Amino acid sequence: MLTLTDNANAVVTTIVTGQENGDDAGLRIESAPAPGPNGETRFAVHVVPSPEPADQIIEAAGTRVFLETAAAEALADKVLDAGVDGEGTVSFTILPQPV
Repeated sequence: MLTLTDNANAVVTTIVTGQENGDDAGLRIESAPAPGPNGETRFAVHVVPSPEPADQIIEAAGTRVFLETAAAEALADKVLDAGVDGEGTVSFTILPQPV
């Protein structure tokens, strides 16, 4: 199952809290319709008020992340990290899980 770093937990919580007030709100990750330039899977990220019925739900330290089925399969053995640059731009990085 996808895990989140402490940085990702903090960033996701800040983003979701700033955009949604509901207790069921979270960050939804879904596979993008078109692959990347090298054929790799790309992902879209949205803040949503609640998960879709088939979403896998990850809850950690008050953070809620929803994964649509294809994204859950692709990210099952990954770690989500996040950072914010000096201008406030958020970036997410997908890393392999430590062995």
